[in-house]
Amino acid sequence: MEARPKLHYPNGRGRMESVRWALAAAGVEFDEEFLETREQLHKLQKGKHLLFQQVPMVEIDGMKLVQTRSILHYIAENIDMYVEGTLDLLEMIITHPFLKPEDQQKEVVSMTQKAVIRYFPVFEKILRDHGQKFLVGNQLSLADVILLQTILALEEKVPNILAAFPHLQEFTVKISNVPTIKKFLEPGSKKKPPPDDVYVRTVYTIFAP
Repeated sequence: MEARPKLHYPNGRGRMESVRWALAAAGVEFDEEFLETREQLHKLQKGKHLLFQQVPMVEIDGMKLVQTRSILHYIAENIDMYVEGTLDLLEMIITHPFLKPEDQQKEVVSMTQKAVIRYFPVFEKILRDHGQKFLVGNQLSLADVILLQTILALEEKVPNILAAFPHLQEFTVKISNVPTIKKFLEPGSKKKPPPDDVYVRTVYTIFAP
């Protein structure tokens, strides 16, 4: 990567957080230009860089990339089937703060059930059976990074969600201690905190029709 990538997105997690994780895990320093007004979004749209008129957008290697999965494809070079399943679960976490209060707890129950019934057993079996350090071989991949991001985000809502998955517990500790990721998890990094009311209001201000 030539110059430092620049990330265009509101100052919160959302769909950009996976990109921050991927860059941090690769040890790539990046800059951010936070969207705070609808006018900023319109300026990007008028520049014809937003193919589908949406962010996130990442300026990297002289290009302006949009769409989360496409950006992750580029950063990681290769994306595998594990990531697709995890991103489906992560999408539920991303949209959770924007639900009505009465629906938020129902969604926590739903995402917890999906995690412990559909997704976590698959990853637990992989880690148990293949005897390797990471999900894919013995080298850190995007699959490990996105899975850790998802686990930590779920643990914020359901602290004991890994209680029945000892290999995933071990995995979480191991990946959290990869030097580049450990640095990203430390206070003062560009990792965003859980979404709060300020973030939700900002997103509505920018994107609401």
